[in-house]
Amino acid sequence: MDTNRFRVRPGEKVNLRRYSPVDTSPLKNKRKAAGRLDRGIARLAVLQEKLYAQDRWAVLLIFQAMDAAGKDSAIKHVMSGVNPQGCSVVSFKQPSNEELDHDYLWRTTKALPERGRIGIFNRSYYEETLVVRVHRELLERQKLPPSLITKRVWEERFGDINRFEHHLTRNGYVVLKVFLHVSKEEQRRRFLARLDDPRKLWKFSESDVAERRFWKDYQAAYQDAIRQTSTEHAPWYVVPADHKWFSRLVIAEILVDALEDLKVAYPKIDPAKRKALAQLRATLK
Repeated sequence: MDTNRFRVRPGEKVNLRRYSPVDTSPLKNKRKAAGRLDRGIARLAVLQEKLYAQDRWAVLLIFQAMDAAGKDSAIKHVMSGVNPQGCSVVSFKQPSNEELDHDYLWRTTKALPERGRIGIFNRSYYEETLVVRVHRELLERQKLPPSLITKRVWEERFGDINRFEHHLTRNGYVVLKVFLHVSKEEQRRRFLARLDDPRKLWKFSESDVAERRFWKDYQAAYQDAIRQTSTEHAPWYVVPADHKWFSRLVIAEILVDALEDLKVAYPKIDPAKRKALAQLRATLK
């Protein structure tokens, strides 16, 4: 599959209504995708092991989406074959008082993955240009000097983020950003399914339904954030999410493509080390 068709080019105008949440092309059903996903997960496991052994690059995969778009399940399924030692997952929720006493990049910066690892952010610093933009009162609570909250605050934050991500890529990070594009109707169905399943009631809150009232505002905020921050060094991918089996496959292939582009490999052993290892082998025998 050519994952580039989901990639947003730098400066490209983004209108989410032109992206179909139900798109599964070129696959017609879940059965046809099952084998490909399994192969993708197996390939990802091999590449992740090489990434870990090489210890030069780090991968940061950022997930952003509306509620019930499938972030948690995508992480669970796509990373199912990866060695836990080489992967970290961090979920970012409402900032704590300590976090509000720092700049908005502080809490995510300290959670960045080490070299050789794949780090996954379930939500991220992008919340500062999304939920905070939709709910302006949250910005007022961030303890910023009033003189710094100007009409250009979002433009300034996009600039901060672009420079930060460029800094990461110059220091050995591969930054990949995925927007799981779910439709409002599919979100409604998933909310109802949660309410009908006792095992999933814990995942539901009143705010999930309340936020649906701001659907158009969120779509506009996402469009602007994606357009302003999809760059060559840190691209956004708008992934159709109404069919979870398809979004998982796309995410797996995005990761595999990125790691293959790095040409990760096991470290080469120099002749002196090989000789020493041969002597150790002889001793053990």
